[in-house]
Amino acid sequence: MEIGISTFVETTPDVETGKVISHAQRIREVVEEIILADQVGLDVFGVGEHHRKDYAASSPAVVLSAAASQTKRIRLTSAVTVLSSADPVRVFQDFATLDAISNGRAEIMAGRGSFIESFPLFGYDLKDYDELFEEKLELLLKIRESEKVTWKGGHRPAIQNLGVYPRPVQNPLPVWIGSGGNSDSVIRAGLLGLPLVLAIIGGSPLQFEPLVQLYKKVAAHAGHDISKLPVASHSHGFVAEETEVAADKFFPPTQQAMNVLGRERGWGSYTRASFDAARSFEGALYVGDSKTVAEKIIHLRKNVGITRFMLHVPVGTMPHNDVMKSIELLGQEVAPMVRSEIAKWEAEGEGN
Repeated sequence: MEIGISTFVETTPDVETGKVISHAQRIREVVEEIILADQVGLDVFGVGEHHRKDYAASSPAVVLSAAASQTKRIRLTSAVTVLSSADPVRVFQDFATLDAISNGRAEIMAGRGSFIESFPLFGYDLKDYDELFEEKLELLLKIRESEKVTWKGGHRPAIQNLGVYPRPVQNPLPVWIGSGGNSDSVIRAGLLGLPLVLAIIGGSPLQFEPLVQLYKKVAAHAGHDISKLPVASHSHGFVAEETEVAADKFFPPTQQAMNVLGRERGWGSYTRASFDAARSFEGALYVGDSKTVAEKIIHLRKNVGITRFMLHVPVGTMPHNDVMKSIELLGQEVAPMVRSEIAKWEAEGEGN
């Protein structure tokens, strides 16, 4: 069971002062967070790609590379790379470079993108949303399979027997499929035999269990060894020394961020009642003290089949010291509890 962190490198206004941290400062803070995550024994750190004012990381590979030479063990991934509006050649080159700097710890998490700012920015039409992802994923996988590439598609100039460099340390370079719970995405990952990441940020996490089973069924039918296909989740959360302290610190910036997105997407207002319901044992928020968060992760592993859990923190702007303390507690207290319980559970044969 792998445990880690994901972030969108938020630069939203501080809920108390209204001040907005600079992109430069927030990026430097995230590099510190990655270094700490490695020091406290976490397995993975993911940085999401966005192209808007309230998120600072438009180039996850560059941010991750800044921490790569200062870390030793932690895996470094995008969360996600918006592949539909990117050039797969450049994506592969960037992450192969990260793989070299980190000596084989880079990963790509490819997604279609729930944020759409990158499409007009790079000259793509949203009516081609699905077709773009399918075509570019095909090219990305072709590049990782072979040094020399011959390929032709409808949205990018053809490539005729050209080399793509540098080649990564890992062969193949890991490529995950990120999904918000769309069955088509899950089926695609299964057919291709690619690891799956589910964004579990609402409702009951147990509702995702049928999707995990669908993924495994499709993968097995396609001839892939499902024992070698990890399934990850990404969920909002925050760890503090006391559960109510965690809730009181995490709610205000989360409410602010969720209501901004809600106005853009037509969601209802995000209230303390909905927040508290989501942090209940059956909810999708992992907020509380170390024991509370660990028990929820164990529950997710046993009942949904998740083999990698990524805590997304912060949601909205939080004090850097609070985020660092949450990472420290996740690595030093939550992760050992989860790993110990899951190891015991699997040794008893219940994990099969």
